[in-house]
Amino acid sequence: MTGLKRLRPLELLAPLAILVALALPAVGLAAATPIYIKESQQAYEKQLDKGEIAEATFNKKLRSLHIKTKDGTLYLYKYPKKGYHPLDAQLTAHHVTVTVLKPTEAAKEIKPAKHKLRYIAGGILILVILIVGVVLLVNRRRGRDE
Repeated sequence: MTGLKRLRPLELLAPLAILVALALPAVGLAAATPIYIKESQQAYEKQLDKGEIAEATFNKKLRSLHIKTKDGTLYLYKYPKKGYHPLDAQLTAHHVTVTVLKPTEAAKEIKPAKHKLRYIAGGILILVILIVGVVLLVNRRRGRDE
């Protein structure tokens, strides 16, 4: 057995290592995103009246309000069209810290359509298959030449 033939298992594991390296950042991103509990207008108003809201962040692009209570719980309230100004006035009247996301930050929260993710996953799969095919083809040609 020559040294080249001993390397075959390692060459077959190389595409698997590439795939794992590509998948690890996606796992880290999923763990880093905060989880918001969706709430209704009545629940929002109760929290506001009780003084439980510590911070509020507006996303005008999605018409959503990220709420952080004093106990650290995160809520998401979707307000109606032209509802920003009344909500902002209510929050400032109750002495809540209010921030508004810049358009570039607000655009980052828009989730891509699921079919785009499927195309990306399919493209990565085709790329891995091509790499494995090239490695196997090169190994066959080396075997013929010897």
